Amino acid sequence: MPENTHTQKQYDHRLRRLIQKTDDLDLAVRHGVPRSTARGWLRQASTDVVSIDGLDMDAEALQREVLHLRRRITRLLALLHLVVVAIKVAEFSFDRIRIPEGARKQRLLRAIERTRAHLPLGEVLKLIGMSSTRYHAWLGKQECGLDDQPCCPRSTPQQLTRQEYLAIRDMVTNDEYRHVSTGTLARVAQRLGRVFASPTTWYRLVRANEWRRPRQRVHPAKPTVGIRATRPNEIWHVDTTLIRLLDGSKAYLHAIIVNFSRRLMAWRVNDTFIPAVTAEMVF
Repeated sequence: MPENTHTQKQYDHRLRRLIQKTDDLDLAVRHGVPRSTARGWLRQASTDVVSIDGLDMDAEALQREVLHLRRRITRLLALLHLVVVAIKVAEFSFDRIRIPEGARKQRLLRAIERTRAHLPLGEVLKLIGMSSTRYHAWLGKQECGLDDQPCCPRSTPQQLTRQEYLAIRDMVTNDEYRHVSTGTLARVAQRLGRVFASPTTWYRLVRANEWRRPRQRVHPAKPTVGIRATRPNEIWHVDTTLIRLLDGSKAYLHAIIVNFSRRLMAWRVNDTFIPAVTAEMVF
């Protein structure tokens, strides 16, 4: 037995859009559209239709457009050939110059990304004379836009995370590890499982962030007040002073000072240094 099949009708989207704009159900009915279907069109929200500009153009307009595009392509090819020849004659290469981080490098990367929509990446890099290794290195060093660089997402496996950065800062500035050098502190952090970074990275972060290691005085402070006597003749001080005279000769002043009164008890001047002179004044 033949199967009863019903073929659903398809309607032009331009007719549906016209009915939605005019709200004229009779117009749809006159063109063979069921009234219920037309009411459904009115209840539906209008949707955008994907199309191209050339569909609405006639043959003559299309021919003019083709001629215009051919002339434009010819001019662009001539300019491109001139630029390529100029680059080769000047022996320009990105391997010989250094572009600093900033707007110029980002502008070049954006231009490469736009060109990749029409050409393979290898051809684009070959055209401008840039190696693939350098291009990917530039992509890996793009700034994330945050004021605090350690807050940026990790772009390489060796890059420190925010938690590792804070752990290094806490251990460097912690008073508990003040007796440990920075290089040894890096190994201590690895044993504790907190940060796995080389001592060179630790030194670099300390210098870049100007972190100060805690320091405390191990030895007691030296007294600022010397020995003091409580009565006369309790303590004597013996002193020998070298005096240089104008004629170039030397004189030695031997003196005995009383600590309690700070006065000279005896003194003698000799032209030579003889310890026995001090002993004679004492006894």
